[in-house]
Amino acid sequence: MEQSHRRIDSVYFPESGFASVVANGAGKKPIEVGIIGREGMTGLAVLLGNERSKHETYMQAPGKGRRLRTIILRKAIDQRATLHRSLLRYVNYFLDQAAMTALANGRSTIEARLTRWLLMADDRVEGEKLPLTHEFLAMMLGVTRPGVTVAVQSLERKDLIERKRGSIVIIDRKALQKLSNGTYASAVYH
Repeated sequence: MEQSHRRIDSVYFPESGFASVVANGAGKKPIEVGIIGREGMTGLAVLLGNERSKHETYMQAPGKGRRLRTIILRKAIDQRATLHRSLLRYVNYFLDQAAMTALANGRSTIEARLTRWLLMADDRVEGEKLPLTHEFLAMMLGVTRPGVTVAVQSLERKDLIERKRGSIVIIDRKALQKLSNGTYASAVYH
């Protein structure tokens, strides 16, 4: 969808599934900084007057959506200030989400970070199964694969999730919310 430091030619409005915004430090492992589902759009840099992003964005869970060429979006927001204000409210929501991600990454255990991420993904995926591998989760959380495995096994022992090959099913959302260390907020965008 978006590659770092490349021109953003189109933005996407997911209707199902979700995309991840991933930051890459110089020579460091990438880490997810935010999730975009049906509540939002990709290409936030465009809304802020830029044509390139420092981060990468790509689909994580398959779904459908709408694509809009950047030039058309820019014309529309130039003609309708109310559209631009509405889209900027989403940018504010996304920045709040990114701040909570930073808070979770800095202060929470791997288990708490994993529960937050699972809840956020579940908010955006239709159906019960989250198509996930431990390798993928490790990259999204910025941790090691063995750390994810231990956290997944712990949640499974507590009967909060059920692990299936290549996917996870959430069994007890309320308990996961409690374990998220106060860093989970519903994906509902206001």
